[in-house]
Amino acid sequence: MKVPYGKDEQFAIEVPQQQLTGVFNPNKVERVDADAAIDQALAHPFDEASFAQFMDTDERVVFIVNDGTRPTPTAKILSHIYPQIKDKNIYFIIATGVHREPTEEEYDFIFGHDIYQDLKAKHRVHSHDCHHDPMEFLGKSTNGTEMYINKIVADADKVVPISSIEPHYFAGYTGGRKSFLPGVASYDTISENHYLALQDSARALKLKGNPVHEDMMDAMHVLKDINIFAIEMVLDSHHDIYAVTTGDLSKSFYAGIDKAKEVYGVQIPHKADIVISVAPYPMDVDLYQSQKALDNGKLALNQDGILILVAKCRTGIGPKPFYDLLSSEKDAQAVLDKIHHSWKLGYHKAAKMAQIDTWAQTWAVTDLTDDQMRNVHFKPFHDLATAYAAAVAEKGTDASVIVLPAGSMTVPEVVSQP
Repeated sequence: MKVPYGKDEQFAIEVPQQQLTGVFNPNKVERVDADAAIDQALAHPFDEASFAQFMDTDERVVFIVNDGTRPTPTAKILSHIYPQIKDKNIYFIIATGVHREPTEEEYDFIFGHDIYQDLKAKHRVHSHDCHHDPMEFLGKSTNGTEMYINKIVADADKVVPISSIEPHYFAGYTGGRKSFLPGVASYDTISENHYLALQDSARALKLKGNPVHEDMMDAMHVLKDINIFAIEMVLDSHHDIYAVTTGDLSKSFYAGIDKAKEVYGVQIPHKADIVISVAPYPMDVDLYQSQKALDNGKLALNQDGILILVAKCRTGIGPKPFYDLLSSEKDAQAVLDKIHHSWKLGYHKAAKMAQIDTWAQTWAVTDLTDDQMRNVHFKPFHDLATAYAAAVAEKGTDASVIVLPAGSMTVPEVVSQP
């Protein structure tokens, strides 16, 4: 079988049929006419006038768009609306959260080359910097998270967040409220919210009782004085648009969740001894982002099994606190112990990653150096066939195998027995 790697590469492996539990992708869903879905959603939003009416203003409208680590087809949306809005008082901010500024290649991916060049020439694009940008305090969530968001957004008359909804390993799902928190929030605000991710109830597909999601939703009340028109998309396994919802921030988000469940919740007959989970492009940008594939992969793995992460990690490890924590201790349990005594943003991913390593083996096929991978408690490989052969040699030729070619977006659920 062929297993994707990076943007255009593949690995070839042979898994005997008697060992293969299955190759599981996001569920196949009916193809839709994306252009029609976009136009329909823009014309018929939740609790708002149409997008055309929303934009019938001389006031400044700030668009919040995802960075290059998300597969969000922002450029597709802009191809529909940019001719209508290009002469308006518009401005775009990249919802980086704590991520770095996009590269020029990523800017082209986000906006489309021609639109990006036009926006760039008119100085209408800003990449959010959670450390240095001016922030404005809008209030607190019930949990106590202090909501500081970028002044560009706080001072806007109208805001249009454009995002996509897919599973998120501790927020339940991306989309909606995440455009604001963490998207354009301050470092301290993001840190306070993400600290809640250490709780077991913060996990993929879970919203009710998820402390991270509930804190995010509660914090959104501070935006009550900002006129918001949300544009949400749900993608299928080919990264094509499956559904579009618009209008009210919460209602469009929850309507999108209903569609996302049809795509991403994947049933498996049982867990396996060896799981190969891929972080597909562009979610393979670094190990920090690729961790989502690891966290989803664990849901298909037997205890004491081998989880093989396949992720190019094009730009390296990711945020320094994440790497510093994982590499500061000799084993995963020591990392978890350290987290109990201190907290820094970036530790949530390290914690989730370390937790797996306390009950199973974590291996990885990446472009990172062997030392980098060993330092963060992975057994390093650069070829999947080699890694798979080593896993079979260790677990035996009767070991069961599951492959997740889009592990970042596939959330396995064991089929309940009647």
